[in-house]
Amino acid sequence: MSRRKVQAVTSSADPSNALRLDFPTPRLELGGRQGILPCQLIEVLKRRRTVHAADGGEIDEGQIQPASLDLRLGKRAFRVRASFLPGLNRTVEQQLNIESLQEMNLQDDGVVLERGCAYVVELQEALVLPEILSAIANPKSSTGRLDVFTRLIADRSEVFDYVEAKYEGRLYAEISPRTFSIRVKQGSRLNQLRFLRRTSSQDRYFRPILEDRELKALHDKHPLVDGKPTIRNGLNVRVDLRGEKLGSIIGYRALRHTGIIDVERKRAYKISDFWEPIRSNRSGRLILDPGEFYILASKERLQVPPDYAAEMVPIDPMMGEFRAHYAGFFDPGFGCTDGEQIGSKAVLEVRSHDVPFFLEDGQIIARLVYENLAARPARIYGEGIGSHYQGQGLKLSKHFK
Repeated sequence: MSRRKVQAVTSSADPSNALRLDFPTPRLELGGRQGILPCQLIEVLKRRRTVHAADGGEIDEGQIQPASLDLRLGKRAFRVRASFLPGLNRTVEQQLNIESLQEMNLQDDGVVLERGCAYVVELQEALVLPEILSAIANPKSSTGRLDVFTRLIADRSEVFDYVEAKYEGRLYAEISPRTFSIRVKQGSRLNQLRFLRRTSSQDRYFRPILEDRELKALHDKHPLVDGKPTIRNGLNVRVDLRGEKLGSIIGYRALRHTGIIDVERKRAYKISDFWEPIRSNRSGRLILDPGEFYILASKERLQVPPDYAAEMVPIDPMMGEFRAHYAGFFDPGFGCTDGEQIGSKAVLEVRSHDVPFFLEDGQIIARLVYENLAARPARIYGEGIGSHYQGQGLKLSKHFK
């Protein structure tokens, strides 16, 4: 690793391009540790144009999170008849020529994406990945809390949300609002991308996930929850249906037939116009109705140590017939503030499938898997970098007052 310091450099043409990092300039070593790349190595990818803006322009400094890159919507959106994958022999553009019903322009004031409809939107970012890098995508937290289903699509791919090593091309997002219609525009950020350093001999979908024995050892060294952990194929998370006292708000159920939510507006909407509060009762039980969308919280307060990232597994049939999370990525440092381990609750986006389902207070509802980072990040999740959900309890998305 080079020891040359990066100074604050401001482009006279665009002051927003200032580089304000104060850590040794790293090199992307071929033989480095396997794992998710931290922010300083994403900066390297940006400077090498491994990730770049497809139509000119630059990656904004604010897009780079502790271990991920926010992706921006591009100029064009397409309403499609149904979700699709291009497969090994087609690009997304070729598939859109077959499936698209309407093309829309996201410039200026943007467009409304209607609930219950499916859209494919080109993203501003493109990739030129070497053989040691693949990429993994997931929705941002605020996207999941609005019940907006979004997945990444790459050219000539057979899977969603995964970009294989040696990929060259632009990226697309499939977007399907499930509960609320939303307004988006060019530059809106609904999902994010992680870069994974790997070896060419590993399975094409390799993930650096900690085994249960490693997770137990990590908890002994750096507590992952504020109590005794339940570890089975990851860290198991239990639902809180009791709250602080009888009658306290322990969740929200989304209302039907609401107004439109502009994803660019923060703290702009009254909770009562979009959500019905759910209060704790003596039984400590809740029936999930099929087709309804719920926001609930974990009993545990979670922590993600700085050398790791974590992801919530969205569907686990062993736990019940429901989906427990859309936006499942937890940055390194989640639950920690100024080095003090405080813990933050996991907020769960829950939707039951075909039948009503009883939830009991303390029931296991989700599973969190931890992944190794390729290096400790130069900055971690927290209020100092504009993170919205550090130290959270039960909390709706940033759009609500």
